Amino acid sequence: MPSKKIILPTLYMLAYLLTIYIVVQYFVFSPSQAGMVSAKLTSDTSFPYFVWKLFFYPHIILGIVALLIGAFQLTDRSRRNPKRHRMLGRMYGIAILVNVLVVPYIALYATGGTPSTIAFLVLDMFWLATTAAGIYAIMQRQVARHRAWMLRSYAITFVFVTFRIVLGIVQLSLDADRSFTFPLAVYLSIALNLMFTELYVRHNHKKKTRLPIEGAV
Repeated sequence: MPSKKIILPTLYMLAYLLTIYIVVQYFVFSPSQAGMVSAKLTSDTSFPYFVWKLFFYPHIILGIVALLIGAFQLTDRSRRNPKRHRMLGRMYGIAILVNVLVVPYIALYATGGTPSTIAFLVLDMFWLATTAAGIYAIMQRQVARHRAWMLRSYAITFVFVTFRIVLGIVQLSLDADRSFTFPLAVYLSIALNLMFTELYVRHNHKKKTRLPIEGAV
């Protein structure tokens, strides 16, 4: 299992790269110039571009906020200042819980049609469930449980990044319609992120439970 010294810099690098891409693509330029959005405008004259943007911009802004704050919250440095950790934790939770309300509308117009819509709604439910479980755990003062659930929550947040990488690999590997490749990339991203997170959580748990015994010996 890779150590934090490898995992965290990798998370930061990918999170910042995606942030730069989003800022350039959607703020310096415009959504209409992005390939998939441009295709919607060309192929579907009923696509409600103006209303869609009212949901899309909060979605990407809140997604970036959660992505960047979540990466910092995983560090030991964040936990050294409990007041700041709680404040950033609230911002992270609010960013996700508001975004969860925005996603269903965005999902209705997802590339790939109904299969993609369903996949993104499944992702939305995972996002809500893991984040709510983490919030509930800390309200019950279950710190270890809170950390484990917030790691799972961030794993789902990080699908923001992983999806784009997996989608590229899937589309290069399969000669298939977007109604297949898009939802497949979503499900694979969820599965890979959560699997890696569970391995990390279990590895840390075993290490912590083993230390007192080894110290006694």
